[in-house]
Amino acid sequence: MLDKAQEVKQTALQEINLAKTFQELESFRIKFLARKGLIADLFDRMRELPSDQLPAVGKSLNELRSFVQALYEDKKNQLESAQKPKKEYLDLTLPGRERWVGSKHPITQTLDEIKRIFFGMGFGIATGPEIEDDYHNFEALNFPPDHPARDMQDTFFVTDNILLRTHTSPVQIRVMEQRQPPVQVIVPGRVYRNEAISARSYCLFHQVEGLYVDRGVTFSELKGTLVSFTKQFYGSDIKYRFRPSFFPFTEPSAEMDITCFLCKGSGCRVCKYAGWLEILGCGMVDPNVFKFVGYDTEAYSGYAFGMGIERIAMLRYGIDDIRILFENDVRFLKQF
Repeated sequence: MLDKAQEVKQTALQEINLAKTFQELESFRIKFLARKGLIADLFDRMRELPSDQLPAVGKSLNELRSFVQALYEDKKNQLESAQKPKKEYLDLTLPGRERWVGSKHPITQTLDEIKRIFFGMGFGIATGPEIEDDYHNFEALNFPPDHPARDMQDTFFVTDNILLRTHTSPVQIRVMEQRQPPVQVIVPGRVYRNEAISARSYCLFHQVEGLYVDRGVTFSELKGTLVSFTKQFYGSDIKYRFRPSFFPFTEPSAEMDITCFLCKGSGCRVCKYAGWLEILGCGMVDPNVFKFVGYDTEAYSGYAFGMGIERIAMLRYGIDDIRILFENDVRFLKQF
């Protein structure tokens, strides 16, 4: 039996050197170390030996099994090491790889600048839900049911009473429902309108709404605030004008134009050769709106304004198609 064990040992030494792949190594394991392998067979044959030979033979077979198992593990480690990729060579003399640094989206840049200016004038920030109810989006803003003014905005309705907000003005109502004057906030956010997508319009865009309510607030303060913002944003040499307009939630209402900063008012394609660009709408908060939120219309007055961020960004950066702002084209975004 001991001679047979020595023979198996020598055979294992020879065949482990012939194993060049994991498949060949597995065949080696099955032949020598499996439950029906050569070493297991030797253990089974110990039953045929006299009892006085069992200790010596058992010790020899255990040593054989440990020896062959060690051969198997060493060869397995060698094959695994050979499969690992070689360590990458680093040539320190090569020039460094250019690293692309991201930048903010032009809409975000525009919005950050607008917020910075109004922060400096004492405005805080308020936010509200993008999925609104009819009451906050229309009724409390002086849009009575079936009023023609509702046709000014094509709405995405979720149900008869739930909709995607068409402007950020509903946040005015929510803020005034929760706070007593003085209230001085701007409301940046996304709004949705069911409009045909084209170079000049999109179903999603961003607005910044402004609201100031206190005792004795006047239209002159509104004009002063907007003129200060315009000059900080577009430059101190910009010219401006206010035109009468209509919004259901403000009275009186106006729209603000500035001289085209591309052609300096002489007329170009961007301003449609008028020399003026409309940038926002504004007005004094209608007393009917104050009644919905429980403000004393005799004690308080206020103003509101709103502007589209995409329009301002397009004018500022000379972009002639609003759709490109939403396409995430890296070639376009790298310019900013």
